[in-house]
Amino acid sequence: MASEAIDAAAAGTWTLGDMKVNRVGFGAMRLPQRGPAFAAEAVPGDRDQAIAVLRRAVELGVNHIDTASFYFSSLRSANELINTALSPYPEDLVIATKVGPGRDASGEWRPAATPAQLRGQVEENLRQLGRDRLDLVNLRLSGPDPITEHIGALAELRDAGLIRHLGVSNARPEHLAQAQAIAPVVCVQNSYGLGHRPQQDQVLHACGEQGVAYVPFFSIAGAGREDGPRGTEHDEILAIATAHRAGPAQVRLAFALHRGPHVLVIPGTGDLDHLADNVAAATLRLTPDDLARLDAIHQGPQ
Repeated sequence: MASEAIDAAAAGTWTLGDMKVNRVGFGAMRLPQRGPAFAAEAVPGDRDQAIAVLRRAVELGVNHIDTASFYFSSLRSANELINTALSPYPEDLVIATKVGPGRDASGEWRPAATPAQLRGQVEENLRQLGRDRLDLVNLRLSGPDPITEHIGALAELRDAGLIRHLGVSNARPEHLAQAQAIAPVVCVQNSYGLGHRPQQDQVLHACGEQGVAYVPFFSIAGAGREDGPRGTEHDEILAIATAHRAGPAQVRLAFALHRGPHVLVIPGTGDLDHLADNVAAATLRLTPDDLARLDAIHQGPQ
């Protein structure tokens, strides 16, 4: 693995509606700050380094970037960084964003947007990214409530030409069904990874059966979420990483990619070396024995 060229395309591609993307993408959540995202004490990240990371990601074949207007620190906005680094945008670049949650200027979370407020959030993303239409908008959910009205509002914005495709994030199986009854959904973006929320396997497989992309976030961090990986790494993961001359984060990303051809990973980082390591996971081919050992970890004690 170590001798192979780093290319996000090495893991194959998937088509989101009519947009073909490489299965290894990039998540922009960590770009605006150093340390945990959304923390009150978060220190703004280095602007030049963030721009360099974004440009290098595209050079390495990344053409699927995940962002949101609520990804910001006191001085940095992920959307503005993406606009500065990559505009004019490459023709094959797909930028996915999220609506639903919101934060005020101080960083405090606001109540989730009502259906009538979603247009304002869409327009905010359009303005920050410098685009006339958003490639993909995920409705980020915060509970079990029905989403029919919210998806209906976004479907109207899609019909008006402001949005190309729709997805759902932090969704339950019933949410996918509710959304699909109103408008086509091209992806489900949920928290998932090796040993993290194995109950999500049901949703992952359902997406595959319907031709819907499954996009796990926190596929490296797991239960550490915005804080990043925590605790010591499992001995089996370390052993498999050593056998492939890879790192444990690469094994975790490769495990997610091996869950199905419709799985797209979006690891995020503000570090150029970590970026290269993450994209290099596209070349890691786990053996059936590797996958069996990792799945045992994933499922936990029976």
